[in-house]
This record gives sequence, structure tokens and C-alpha cells, in this order.
Amino acid sequence: MKFSVLVVDDDKLVNDLVTETLSRAGYTCTSCLSGEDALVKFKAHSYDIVLTDLKMKEIDGITLLDRIKHIAPETTVVLMTAYGTVETAVKAIKLGAYDFLLKPVTPEALEHIMSRVTELLELRHRTQVMQRDLEHKFQNIIGKSRVMTEIFDQISSVADARSTVMITGASGTGKELVARAIHYSSSRREGPFIKLNCAALPEALVEAELFGYEKGAFTDAKKTNRGRFELADHGTLLLDEISEMPLNLQSKLLRVIQEREFERIGSSSTINVDVRIIATSNRNLKEYISEGKFREDLFYRLNVIPIYLPPLNERPEDVPLLVHHFIEKYNLENNKAVKRVDEGTMKLFMKYHWPGNVRELENLIERAVVTSKEEVLTEDDFPTELALGKLGDDVPGIKVPMKLEEGSKYLILKTLEKFNGNKTRAAEALGITTRTIRNKLQEYQLEE
Repeated sequence: MKFSVLVVDDDKLVNDLVTETLSRAGYTCTSCLSGEDALVKFKAHSYDIVLTDLKMKEIDGITLLDRIKHIAPETTVVLMTAYGTVETAVKAIKLGAYDFLLKPVTPEALEHIMSRVTELLELRHRTQVMQRDLEHKFQNIIGKSRVMTEIFDQISSVADARSTVMITGASGTGKELVARAIHYSSSRREGPFIKLNCAALPEALVEAELFGYEKGAFTDAKKTNRGRFELADHGTLLLDEISEMPLNLQSKLLRVIQEREFERIGSSSTINVDVRIIATSNRNLKEYISEGKFREDLFYRLNVIPIYLPPLNERPEDVPLLVHHFIEKYNLENNKAVKRVDEGTMKLFMKYHWPGNVRELENLIERAVVTSKEEVLTEDDFPTELALGKLGDDVPGIKVPMKLEEGSKYLILKTLEKFNGNKTRAAEALGITTRTIRNKLQEYQLEE
């Protein structure tokens, strides 16, 4: 993670040295030469770490520490002090400072203490994430539709079973979120949740990633490496896009599921594991079986508990909930204050076919929240294809089936209408040139 640091020292040479050293080490640094300036900056922006001199005019390091801790108690403060004021620095630690750094500051001492601070902040972040997962295990799976209510019931009822789970559904429906919810709802929640994307790795690496390898097992094996099965012991292993697993490895996976043991590559020693397996797929595995791409016996071992996630267009009543959820999420992440989408835009959302499912909706909301300057999002905050997605049998001018040229004419004219005849904006929205629009208008024998 990249942490932000506020450097406060009225000695410009020291200030420049510390700021440059930390910037080179990868921190995002802001500096100021007084406690007063530091408080102004701190009230305007949040910082993960404050590195401040102890002796400064008017607002000294102790006073600055006290005020920062009142504003943001979680901020980590490190004091810089000369030998003569070590006793005061120790007192500051009792008031909430993390540690103190002796002057003259050396780059080595600075990097050492910042490394310790970084470890603390990363550990704190991981703990917070874990707590959120445990306390809000269904937080990111949003829905009130009948089908989603049934899925929530399934998650609760199968969580503590050891049986394998197969989650299927189109891309973007939230298969990994369901897998995580199952893990964190189960008695294995204290154990690891390990993921392997079978489609993201070259075939030659999948076996090494799954089962690990011994040092010297092959040319690049410089040291012994534990595989995902070992890492997931007493926890859950998610095999994402299982349909892409090489056929020659499917028999080995079947053996591990059945016998709960395996060997690392290059070793004859058997390793026993206690792992709950969850697999996901956006493919029709029965078709893969008939084509000889997937083992039928492995399918039935994985498909003990099947969970199907429907596409978003099959549960439109969940769209308003998801929109509200994503607005809140990206408001928080981007310090924005968007309140809602307007009624007309919500109607478009309800009619749109969402080929990218929940992931597409989330991406659209994130972009709109970040770029909009208004509190209410309108149709203008979203791509034109969203508005065009409402076209169907009930829209004047569109009949299905119809000739492609007729549909093209309708889209061009409706897009020009949306942009008040501005051919440049209409061309950008349609992904064509303004010359094409002019040529088409002449072809349609329409006045510009």
C-alpha cells in the first residue's frame, strides 16, 4: 500500500531531506514549515502518517500531536527530536505518539522507523478488512428479489458443510462474492480464503500453483514453494473459472478432492490437507463434457452443492438497491456527495439489458460519481448506449425484425436529437466521424 505522509519541520534543510528520502521510498509526501500550516493542511486532507519536529515556534510538536489526535485518533505520529529533549519525547509517546526519531536525521534511521510504521498500518488495514468481512458477510451481495433471497438462504444453509460448491453464472454476476460469503459464514472463517484463477495462468504454471514444488524440481525452482492447497489448509480454496483448468490436471484435482492428499512437484512425500473447495464457472460445463474438455467425474465431485447466479436483467427489482449501494461506496472512496440518480435515469436502468451484469452497473456508477459535479446523477452522466439500450418493441421507430439500415437511420437521428443537432457530440457518442453523419443526412435527403 502507498501511504501519505505530512512532514513538519521549521528547519528547511531537515524538511527537504526527510521529504526527499520518503518520496524516493514510495511515500506520498506533503511538507510544511510550521505547526500552524500543518494544522491547516491536516484539516483539509487526511494523512496516514505525520512526521513532526518537537521544538517549533508557537505550535510545537506536542501541541500538534494533541490536536491531530483529537481530529483523527488513528493517524500515526512520529516526533523528531534532539538529544536534549528525549525526556519530552518519551512523554509525547504517552500522549499517543508512535515513536521518536533522534536528530540529526539520517536516511537509514528514517527508513528503519518508517518501515516499522508501514508494517503497523498494513496490519491494521488487514485487521479492519477481516473484521468488516466477518461482521458484514453479505455486505456486498445486494438484492431483495426472490431469487437473491433464495441464494442468501443457500449460503447460510451450506456454509458449515464440507461439501464442494459449484457457483455458475455469467461474468459480472458476483460469483466470487458468494464464495467469500460462504467462507466467512462458515466455521472456517478464521482459516485462509485462497483463490486461484484457472484462466489467468499459462497451462504449465497451473500445476505448480496448485500443488507447489520442491527446490530444483525444474529450472526456475530456486526454492521450495507451497501451493494453493497447502496455503488453504483449514480454510477454503476458490477455483475460479474451473472450466479453463487443463484436462491433464483434472484427474489430479479429482484425486485431491477424494483423498485429501497430494505431493508437491519434485517430491514423493504426501501432504494431507483439510480444504473446502468452491469452484466457479461462466461456461456450460455439460457442453464442455460432451466436447471432451472437462471430466464428467470431476464435474459431479464439484457440483455437490450447485448455486446459480442469475444475470442482472432477470432481477430488475434489485437495480435500485445496487445503484444506491454503489453511490454510497464511491462517495466514500472519492470524498463525493452524490445523493441519487434522477427518476428518468432510473427508468433507463430498469429497462437496460446489462450485458456486463452487476460489474457493468458498478463501473458506470463509479465513473458517474467521480466525474459529476452535481448531487443528482442524470442521463447526461452516463454513456449514450445506456439511453439507446431502452430501444425495443415498445419504442416508436423500432420494429423487430427490421432492416439494419433503418435501425442505423433511427439511431443517428435520435442521437442528433439528444445532442440538439450537435454533429460532433453525436458522432463521438456513436463512434463515427462527423463526415459520416453528414453523408448519412444527405443519403436520407434530410436538411441539416
